[in-house]
Amino acid sequence: MADGSAASLLAQLVQQHYAALYRYAFRLSGKSADAEDLVQQSFLTAHQKIDQLRDPQNGKAWLFTITRNAYLKSLRGNTGTKLLSLEHAPEPGEECPQDIRLDNEQLQSILNELEEEFRTPLILFYFEQFSYKEIAEQMDVPIGTVMSRLARGKTHLRQKLASFQPAGSQQT
Repeated sequence: MADGSAASLLAQLVQQHYAALYRYAFRLSGKSADAEDLVQQSFLTAHQKIDQLRDPQNGKAWLFTITRNAYLKSLRGNTGTKLLSLEHAPEPGEECPQDIRLDNEQLQSILNELEEEFRTPLILFYFEQFSYKEIAEQMDVPIGTVMSRLARGKTHLRQKLASFQPAGSQQT
């Protein structure tokens, strides 16, 4: 790919997908500064590997994959982060109340409590409207695994929402 067309393609990708990529990075990391770093790293990697993008129509999925990989790499480098398996977590005892109202910060806090393997498909499916197939390709897992992780992620999310108590409310 010629340098001029590569730069033009990258500029187009930045313009079209920056906001969505930032939202995704923020939902993954939970912090604005970390999201900014992830997006910057993603575009740097995209610049370095722009010749690997075979179909510019798949640019969004390609960028999201780069961002997820950068996020996972940052997790591996962060020895202070303890990842717990939800494999043996108890099923929720009750359904989530339907009248819970969350602000973005509260939602992000609850999402941060989920394991990455459940958080990522939830974010991609519900916040970024990726299909099962697109998520499976990005995460390099079968579609059935995506569906299972979405179902399990929703179950864990419901459990956390069931025990959620908005700030300022008193427990009786």
